[in-house]
Amino acid sequence: MKIGPYTLPSNIVLAPMAGVTDRPFRMLCRRFGAGLAASEMLSADTSLWNTPKSRRRMDHSGEPSPRVVQIAGYDPTMMAEAAKRNVDAGAEIIDINMGCPAKKVCNRLAGSALMQDEALVSRILETVVAAVSAPVTLKTRTGWDRDNKNGLLIAKIAESSGIRALSIHGRTRRDMYQGEAEHDTVRAIKAQVGIPVFANGDIDSPQRAREVLAATGCDGVMIGRAAQGRPWIFDEVNFFLNSGELRDKLALEKVRDIMRAHLEDLYQFYGSDTGVRVARKHLSWYFQQHPGHEALRAQLMKIETPQEQLSTLLKHFARSVRAA
Repeated sequence: MKIGPYTLPSNIVLAPMAGVTDRPFRMLCRRFGAGLAASEMLSADTSLWNTPKSRRRMDHSGEPSPRVVQIAGYDPTMMAEAAKRNVDAGAEIIDINMGCPAKKVCNRLAGSALMQDEALVSRILETVVAAVSAPVTLKTRTGWDRDNKNGLLIAKIAESSGIRALSIHGRTRRDMYQGEAEHDTVRAIKAQVGIPVFANGDIDSPQRAREVLAATGCDGVMIGRAAQGRPWIFDEVNFFLNSGELRDKLALEKVRDIMRAHLEDLYQFYGSDTGVRVARKHLSWYFQQHPGHEALRAQLMKIETPQEQLSTLLKHFARSVRAA
């Protein structure tokens, strides 16, 4: 599978998620076989970039190619400038966010709110594509609400504007993340466009990935929330699709090593104070995969230093491994 000049190592990719897909998490998921891993959403308003948070979102040091930056905004000129500056800084693919349902994004007429204005969508896509030599991709939903599922029209606009690939979440903006994702609309879109399409939404197992690929005819799937606390899901899905067999459950020692490396990367990337705080949510997600550790989770949420956080985790695993 190719996007522009880039041949992806896998058609199973990581969804961009604000507050989650920072550089340490992207690189972790790529090591487990994610074919792409886009950055957290970056505002197209370059006046907002001079903050530690924005600078970290633009940091791709050491990431494997192709490096993907996702931008969000409503003004075509600002979006084009943001795309150019990110390409100049090393981005190899620009992804445009028209799928985020968050109120703070939609209230600025960005994210999935743009799906209400098809003419503006066309102007944004054409302007950004013309501004950069890098391939531009688009992430959308099936529509604004269930009475206005215009995802197919948006997809056709995207293809005619020069967008090189689409990712479609199987919910409307009004649905947020409620209910089950429906992929019938995604199948209809894939049937009528010639560019690669990734199906997104509720893909949480190797079996479900295969079902969605078969049901939609899509070129790949995009995994988001199911990767939180389980970055090895990409290896599980790739293995299953290639062999028809399920991976064995990860040994505790392997889970320990993954968590340790992830925490150390977070401390290095963010610094001690912020690193500990960011690590807490990842630890919470990891332990959701391994119930029965509520007391340890509560303890780890209160720890203030990297040294204590990591040593407490490792001591717990040492006891668990001996008990096993």
